[in-house]
Amino acid sequence: MKGLVIAAPRSGAGKTTVTLGLLAALRRRGVAVRAAKSGPDYIDPAFHAAATGAPGVNLDSWAMPGGMLDGLLLPLPLREGAGGRGPYGTDLAPSPRPPPARGGGEALIIEGAMGLFDGVAGPKGRRGAAADLAARFGVPVALVLDVSGQSQSAAAVARGFALHDPEVRLACVILNNVASERHRRGAADAIAEAGIAVLGAVPRDKTLALPERHLGLVQASEHAALEAHLARLADMAEAHLDLPAILEAMRPARIAAPSAAGRVPPPGQRIALARDAAFSFVYPHLLEGWRAAGAEIVAFSPLADEAPPEDADACWLPGGYPELHAGRLAAAGRFRAGLARFAETRPVHGECGGYMALGRWLTDADGVRHEMAGLLSHATSFARRRLSLGYRAALLSDPATLGAIRVRGHEFHYATLDEAGSDAPFCALADARGEALGPAGGRRGLVSGSFFHVIATEGSDK
Repeated sequence: MKGLVIAAPRSGAGKTTVTLGLLAALRRRGVAVRAAKSGPDYIDPAFHAAATGAPGVNLDSWAMPGGMLDGLLLPLPLREGAGGRGPYGTDLAPSPRPPPARGGGEALIIEGAMGLFDGVAGPKGRRGAAADLAARFGVPVALVLDVSGQSQSAAAVARGFALHDPEVRLACVILNNVASERHRRGAADAIAEAGIAVLGAVPRDKTLALPERHLGLVQASEHAALEAHLARLADMAEAHLDLPAILEAMRPARIAAPSAAGRVPPPGQRIALARDAAFSFVYPHLLEGWRAAGAEIVAFSPLADEAPPEDADACWLPGGYPELHAGRLAAAGRFRAGLARFAETRPVHGECGGYMALGRWLTDADGVRHEMAGLLSHATSFARRRLSLGYRAALLSDPATLGAIRVRGHEFHYATLDEAGSDAPFCALADARGEALGPAGGRRGLVSGSFFHVIATEGSDK
């Protein structure tokens, strides 16, 4: 499997636009292409899956032990009867792999997050940066440079990225936001003089961008004309990227020692998973790991006023956008009554948005208070917004929910606590540097939750 990392010096440079265009164009040409996202991100992998026809995956060098990273790059096996994609971005049943690429093998595109070398303090290779993945797997980098407001100076930026880390090889540059042919020549010629190939130049076009909201891109499932937009991005890539040269620049990915380290055990044998526009943030590797351990996942929709299935033995309420649907959740009487009945005898866990739904109320952006499930004693607010963002190491008060005492993950939310509540804490959190952040979340009886999103259990392998 030959791979390439699509990265940039910063966020907002056009990585996602270039990545989706490249994926859609390669698939159009019959290349069996897979995609991965560097770091914690629920939304981009769903767009990757739509562009490739294959499940997306996250690769996180801070949260995941090395053997887990290696294992997630292995091709998914075909499963009898598998196929079809669930709504809201993540597969509820494993999808079949795409057909073999012409000429054999597969292409792998890893989309970076923020800047190529941006991560957190920590041991080399465990900083959460896209550069960690490029170095670990031995795959080169295509650097997307937004050249708006500059021309020949782009060569200095490209040269700096090429020389910064000898373990990270820069294969090429793709220019973005090019204003004219003269603009393109000025930047491309200077970069070529620095000995770096320029394999694409995307013209300035605001219509190529995807719509956004407070947690990032609007989800793939909510894009009204996603197929047409991906086709347009494929057209852009075919017109403005040197696809044969980009394929030629890819190198075989080194996969050292896949292992099960870091996998989060399933919370039950038959898991009721809340799945709709309010609850959509579930990592593909989490679901795949649960299935690999023999669990069955059954989706239900709180927004459709569905209760968790009675034949399930655990319920998982993932993150998402309950703040956008608080009125409908408050009016979903069957859901709330069924959830309370379920929680009397079986475990219920909520992550972030799911945690908000488990509290007493949720105050929306207009200041309107909506009654929630009331299974935990806290209350949350989206009217008083404050960004909480970053990696988290969690020491759990009880290992039963996530199958381990120490787990790694992240927080990314704007909601705040109206009331902290009186429940026992779910966990104690620390940031990526190991600095204590104090107790978090709540636990009452068989119900637990917090703003924390789990990615992996702590593992010892490198």
